Amino acid sequence: MEHINEILETFGIFAVFALCTVEGDITLLLSGVMAHSNFFGPYSFWKVVLAGTLGGIVGDNVGYWIGRLFRTTIKDYGFYKVARPRIERLIDKFGGFAIIISKYIYGIRAAMCLFYGIGRMPYLRFLFLDVISAFIWALLLASVGYFFSGAITSIIGDFKQIGIALFFIVLVGIIIFYVVERYYLSEKVEEANPNPETIQKFEEKLHDIEEAAQEKLHDIGERLHLTSSPDREEKAKEKTELKTRKKTIDS
Repeated sequence: MEHINEILETFGIFAVFALCTVEGDITLLLSGVMAHSNFFGPYSFWKVVLAGTLGGIVGDNVGYWIGRLFRTTIKDYGFYKVARPRIERLIDKFGGFAIIISKYIYGIRAAMCLFYGIGRMPYLRFLFLDVISAFIWALLLASVGYFFSGAITSIIGDFKQIGIALFFIVLVGIIIFYVVERYYLSEKVEEANPNPETIQKFEEKLHDIEEAAQEKLHDIGERLHLTSSPDREEKAKEKTELKTRKKTIDS
C-alpha cells in the first residue's frame, strides 16, 4: 500500500489508470481519499473514476484477448481449471451479470475474462458488459475512499492540522474495508442465490440497451462511410416482428 501511495503521488492520475489495469481495489480506495483534498486538480473524484474505469477496461480486454487467441493453451492451466467451476456457477446464477459480480470475488477476476475469451463471446457484447462492470467498480471503490476521508475530516479536523494522524486513521479504515471485501463480501456474493425472474428482467433490459447501442454504432458507421445498407429497413422490420412475437408468447 505504501508503494502504491508513492506511485500515485509521483505520477498522479496516470498512475491510477496504469495501476487499475493490474490491481485496482487499493488504488481506487487510496485515490478516492486523495481526491477528497483535490490532489488530482479540479474534478479530482471524476478523474479518478474515469481513469479507474479505463484502466479496468484495458486490463479486462487484455485477459479476454489472451483467452481468445491462446484458448487451446490457457484452458489447460492449473489456475484456470480451479477457477472454471466457480465461474460456471456464477454464470448459471447471474447470467450476463456474472462479469459485473466477478469484480468483487477474489480469485476469478482475471479468469472470468479469460473464460469469455476462450468461449468466444462476441467482442462487442463483452465490451458492453465490461464497460458497465468497470464503471460501477471504479465508482463504488473511489466513493468509499472519498466519503470515508470526508467523514473522518469532519469529525477530527482539517487535514493540514493533523495530517499524519488523519493519514493513519484513513489507512487503517482502508485496510479494514479491503480485508472485509476480500474475505467476507467476496464469499457472500459468490454464495448468493438471486431471484431468477429478476435476473432475467435485468438481462432483457441489458439486451435492449445493447441492441440500441449497436444500432447507433451501425448508424455512425454508415454515416462515416457515406453508405447505406439496402436491406437495413428489412432487418429492422424483422427485429420488430421478432420482439412482438416474443412479447405475445410471454404474455
